[in-house]
Amino acid sequence: MSISINSPVIDLLQQESIPYDVMEIPLTEDKKPVRNLEELLLKQGIDPQSVVRSVLFKTASDKFVLLAVAGGGRADWGVLRKHLNERKCRMAEFDEVLEATGYVVGAVPPIALPKDIKILVDSSVKGYETVVIGSGVLGFALSLKGADLLKLLSDADQGVFVSADH
Repeated sequence: MSISINSPVIDLLQQESIPYDVMEIPLTEDKKPVRNLEELLLKQGIDPQSVVRSVLFKTASDKFVLLAVAGGGRADWGVLRKHLNERKCRMAEFDEVLEATGYVVGAVPPIALPKDIKILVDSSVKGYETVVIGSGVLGFALSLKGADLLKLLSDADQGVFVSADH
């Protein structure tokens, strides 16, 4: 049975004829995606490290930047500041994420974002044949080929933006 959800992410994938699967992520009672997403993925034969997290942060000059990172790596703030030529950056706050991206925390995709958000793609994303990304809808994720995701992100800055020691 295929689950059907609507979001700008789905529209973009369909427009580009990119195959994807919708995965339901059960929400806990307080509407947070279940923390044991890893277990869920393992059950479906998907490497939990292949989840591409979309980390939004705000720079000193009030720009929003989104870092797409796989494998659970942590953003290296020094590298980011240098790359963006910014004195400071911080994680975006809960409300800012929705305001800037149009998506709620937990559902933010690395694609189908407002044009004014700069996107950085960590090289970790290249390591997976299949990746899992936010669908734009809380409680659902999408799996697609890593190569297809990278094709959609071809305009983004690619590089190593996470610290090596995690």
